[in-house]
Amino acid sequence: MNGLASGHWRSPPVAAKVAAPHRRHPTVIQPSAPATPNHPARLGDELVADAVELPPAATPLRHRALLVASLMLLAFNLRPALAALGPVIPEVIHDLGLSPLGASVLSTAPVLCLGVFSPIAPWLGRRLGVERAILVFLVLLAVGTALRGVPGGIALFGGSILIGIGISIINVLVPGLIKREFAGGAALMMGVHSMMLCAGGALGAAASVPLEQAFDGSWAVGLAAWGLPAVAAVLLWLPHLPRREERGRQGSGFRVRGLWRDRLAWQIALFMAFQSAVFYAGVSWLPPILRARGLEARDAGLVISIAILVQLGSSFLAPPLSTIGRDQRPAVIVSQILLAIGLAGFLFAPLSWIWVLAVILGLGQGALFALALTMIVLRSKDAHVAAQLSSMVQGVGYTIASGGSLVAGLVYGTNGGIVSVAVLFGALILAGSICGWGAGRNAQVHATVEARV
Repeated sequence: MNGLASGHWRSPPVAAKVAAPHRRHPTVIQPSAPATPNHPARLGDELVADAVELPPAATPLRHRALLVASLMLLAFNLRPALAALGPVIPEVIHDLGLSPLGASVLSTAPVLCLGVFSPIAPWLGRRLGVERAILVFLVLLAVGTALRGVPGGIALFGGSILIGIGISIINVLVPGLIKREFAGGAALMMGVHSMMLCAGGALGAAASVPLEQAFDGSWAVGLAAWGLPAVAAVLLWLPHLPRREERGRQGSGFRVRGLWRDRLAWQIALFMAFQSAVFYAGVSWLPPILRARGLEARDAGLVISIAILVQLGSSFLAPPLSTIGRDQRPAVIVSQILLAIGLAGFLFAPLSWIWVLAVILGLGQGALFALALTMIVLRSKDAHVAAQLSSMVQGVGYTIASGGSLVAGLVYGTNGGIVSVAVLFGALILAGSICGWGAGRNAQVHATVEARV
């Protein structure tokens, strides 16, 4: 921040943040005169007042390393609870007597929550503070995961809904937090974030059946076991809560306007929607499809795990590699082609090819997911816009994506057959390619950050 100019704050570049020595000794700067009709508050004033968005400029290396580790463990916990259900869903259907519609709703409910509750995440971030909001909903995620271990369908459905709510809020808040704390390396950190998401999903899918067998055939206890790493993430996140003297400076000092009328914002949202629809439909229904084709239950979970595990590499490399060229459009198309080849092979190719096809599928899925998240950051001019764009993209994206999982379950569960599932996947990939081509342009969303009065 460059001091005073003619009695007013000089508005800093939006991407630049006000320097403060450290959270232990916060610097509170007061303007020389209050805003008046002749001298209205500028954006710079609100950036000072909205201290929740202003990180310290010189953060000790130890604190920064702890933040990176905490974000990695946080990201790891956002997928196991979702990926662990698919490999054991035949046992769940059998034990609970679920109809095809009931099984589809069970797999769809948490994904639907990801979309429905995303719009309130920025408000919660302003109300509670980003760090505290993440903590609250990380606790909710742990509780929902543990609730799955309680016998009965009500606990399973209720726990799945709590899981979806917890993940939805954290999903939205993390990109803005990364934009704020790692402005110069946001693409790299989004790659790390995406990589850990994939790691959690891979382990969730791979360990689902072994955990069931380890607990005497109890899929419920196996699903609930994923609450333990969530508790560890809660404990590691505690040091990042703002100190008491900072709490009064976490008000909502800004609003972002124009996103919902912006074409590019909608293209990013729909790109997220269609690639997510393919992922969640696949992670829920590819294991039972593979089992029906003759693959053993353990192998069905393992092959999905390998596909997700491969996503670690592609999700980490895709964001920085996609920024080398003029824009991200070539990366989108190449990734969609890999996704199409992998899915077609899963549905129709000989099972002896399934392990190679899992690698191809994972390369495409990991890159597409990471590109969708990275576009939120690259297409935003500052952390305020990134937080609101993240809310819009994930709200719209996951709401539509939940329909993909629901329709795939209904099509397959009501004897629609593999061909019908393939047509559904093909339509989603085509739509995602069209939207991704638009979202991959080298441009920024047209949004304005306005001071609240």
